[in-house]
Amino acid sequence: MPLVLARFGLPDQPWADPVIAIAVVLISMLVAGVVHFAMFPLVARLTNHTPTELDDILIRAARWPVNVGIVILGIYLSLTLTLSLPEKVQEILNVLIQGAGALLLVVLFGRLVSRGMDWAIEEQSKKPNRTVDPRLLMMLRRVLVGLIYTLGLLLVINALGIPITPLIAGLGLGGVAVALAIQPTLSNLFAGTYVMTEGVVSPGDYIEMEGGVAGYVLEVGWRSTRLRTWSNTLVVVPNARFAETIITNYYEPTPPVNVYLTCGVSYDSDLALVESVSMDVMNEVLNTSPHGVQEYGSYFGYENFGDSNVDFWLFVQARDRLASFELRSELINKLHARFDEEGIVINYPVRTLHFPEEAPVDSEGRQASRRPTIVRRRTAKDTPNVDAAAGEGGDGPDAPF
Repeated sequence: MPLVLARFGLPDQPWADPVIAIAVVLISMLVAGVVHFAMFPLVARLTNHTPTELDDILIRAARWPVNVGIVILGIYLSLTLTLSLPEKVQEILNVLIQGAGALLLVVLFGRLVSRGMDWAIEEQSKKPNRTVDPRLLMMLRRVLVGLIYTLGLLLVINALGIPITPLIAGLGLGGVAVALAIQPTLSNLFAGTYVMTEGVVSPGDYIEMEGGVAGYVLEVGWRSTRLRTWSNTLVVVPNARFAETIITNYYEPTPPVNVYLTCGVSYDSDLALVESVSMDVMNEVLNTSPHGVQEYGSYFGYENFGDSNVDFWLFVQARDRLASFELRSELINKLHARFDEEGIVINYPVRTLHFPEEAPVDSEGRQASRRPTIVRRRTAKDTPNVDAAAGEGGDGPDAPF
């Protein structure tokens, strides 16, 4: 290969080619420095006016691969344009530069994807009502980066002149064998992805599964979901089963839980007074108890005419599931006390037995056995008298048989 000066018709100088090669390398390093310290900061300042930080992150991720590529290109040009290399060495150098270029592209693309996914994970973590679990994005980031570097490695090997067809075939067969071996794990993994994507449950939620398993969600992992039950025990549910069962989440769509309390009063009660007392009790509990949601309000309504009472319901809201038990207990306590003060009776289920004065006679003239007629009482006021009358015993017409 002719010397550089000779190519331009100048006298040959043996020292000129090494000097020019070094100069080309220095120029490439200078260009890389300008790009690194001047061009990229300038572009970063221009992107400051955009509403997102993603472009800034991608620019910072691309800075080092681009600069290293400029330096490698300068070294390659200095060796191929200035020095008289043997043909075999030139071929090896070409193969190496192709492999280095492919490797730089893989690194550049991998960094861009990795930094972009990190930005997406951070943005999702800041949202109070996020639609995608950040852990799902973290897993997706690992999968994408691993796939990029795996395919990039194959491209580098191919650029170096090594055939990759047998390697791809071997990886395919090996992948099928591994997938069959870890099929249950993969099933739980994909089910965990579904659970995280749907956002049905989150750590801290109280849930109840179709089979009766209930507890607080401690962690939603890739293979299983962990629950802490009322007995303070740990229940591990495989995600494949967790995704297929019916789940009741008491913390969604919002933590407050409605409290529905039913009761009944005697038919002799003043129903207007019952309603007034019940509303007073509910408002008092909501104003004084930290477990109730005062803004939701209180509601009262009669439901039906029961066997012993006129049934009605009370409707309020507690701030969460645990608070609903406390609020229900306070309502029952105060309502019972107020009813007692106002003389409002809540009946027990009571029955009264009535007997005929004379026993009936059958078709053959024989006296049939006396059978009582069962009548339900409306109140419990006369119950002691009935019991006393029944206890006087004997053969009288009102005696029990």
